[in-house]
Amino acid sequence: MKTLIKNGRVVTAVDDYKGDILVDGETISMIGTELSMEVDRVIDAEGKLVIPGGIDAHTHMDMPFGGTTSADDFETGTLAAAHGGTTTVIDFAIQLKGESILKALDTWHQKASGKTAIDYSFHMIVTDLPHERLGEVKQLINHEGVTSFKLFMAYPGVLLVDDATIYRAMSLASDQGALVCMHAENGVVINEIIDEALKKGHTSPKYHALTRPTKAEAEGVNRAIALAEMAGSPVYIVHLSCYDALKRVQEARDLGIPAFAETCPQYLFLDHSHYEQENFEGAKYVMTPPLREKWNQNELWTGLKMNDLQVISTDHCPFCFKEQKELGKNDFTKIPNGGPGVEHRMSLVYNGGVVGKRISVNRFVEITSTNPAKIFGLFPKKGTIAVGSDADIVIFDPEKKMTISAKTHHMRVDYSCYEGVEVQGVAEWVLSRGKVVIEKGKYTGKAGDGKFVKRSHINLSYGHPSNVRQEMALARS
Repeated sequence: MKTLIKNGRVVTAVDDYKGDILVDGETISMIGTELSMEVDRVIDAEGKLVIPGGIDAHTHMDMPFGGTTSADDFETGTLAAAHGGTTTVIDFAIQLKGESILKALDTWHQKASGKTAIDYSFHMIVTDLPHERLGEVKQLINHEGVTSFKLFMAYPGVLLVDDATIYRAMSLASDQGALVCMHAENGVVINEIIDEALKKGHTSPKYHALTRPTKAEAEGVNRAIALAEMAGSPVYIVHLSCYDALKRVQEARDLGIPAFAETCPQYLFLDHSHYEQENFEGAKYVMTPPLREKWNQNELWTGLKMNDLQVISTDHCPFCFKEQKELGKNDFTKIPNGGPGVEHRMSLVYNGGVVGKRISVNRFVEITSTNPAKIFGLFPKKGTIAVGSDADIVIFDPEKKMTISAKTHHMRVDYSCYEGVEVQGVAEWVLSRGKVVIEKGKYTGKAGDGKFVKRSHINLSYGHPSNVRQEMALARS
């Protein structure tokens, strides 16, 4: 199948030009101007942006949590992602304590196989890493294409691991060309604060946020970076939510430490006031980390602009308000943590970033596609528009507006965190490895179009710290 995309404004992390793209099978075979050849299909992209498909490096499909399971499975979740212009997700397989890591990977392969609308890969959540299991981790990295691992400083008794385990994982990752992703919160102290709140009868949703202070996140980030420095390893902080935590990343990067971090749309566009809604509505926004005070948003945008934050992912982990969120009606600790977001990431970031004049259109592509591809071993197969790259292409209308609503979204969840919000910038056509899966906003693909993607080894070393320090100082001057 040959497809010719004509007359579009092609934008990558570094390019911005008018051009045509020839897609031959699953890859891009030619880029030029005024291309003319016999093809099966011509798509006119006049007046549109032609960008690499979005990569959401943090999703949780079909994830068991808090006595229930996230509302989107791999079929509905990836279909929703495709509608929003995302063509690859990296989800999380979860090792149960005492379980084989390879068994956990098999379980998640079974959950996803034959269901996805777009390509996917896995991080591995590690909850148990004795020395005798290190060989399994090496097999994942070197043979299974799983080159990133997530460890938790939160959720004692369920997901939390101790500092020795984190150091052990980081040392192995550094040696084997992998990356450790950290959920950085001081979960042990948070549990003490939660116990104090419950004893006082504080059970409403807002106490989820009030018992998880920004200092607990900042302490976790600081400790994660210190452990990574001792292990000689890079580190990636997931879902960073506040300035207190961002400061720790900035300080580390200024010293040449390879510390990387993502934030999420909810921390850029929503704030703590949403927890004050009546009739338990605040439960819709119970996620971890929680929403913060609004002033943090400007600091996060500055972090994105200055490259102290490199990625915007969603942490898509939806639970329906009815039946699922309501499990915690009399106790905020029983509200399943997480919210929906995979479908609207690209439009929200374009509207808030590019239309809002906070970032350039190139930076928009970089933080939603190119950087996650580079950081997680997918580049240049994914994350750019270049000859030989996968034809994961989004034709994006920069002028079109839409109103976000649970009535029209494709996620299998009964509410939207952005209900009634109007955004400018909408994915009109979406190609996944050359196949049109979204055509003028309509889904034309089928379950199973997506494939599992093995990722390459990861190298995120900075070079000599003093040089990096000088470069960062110049960037900020």
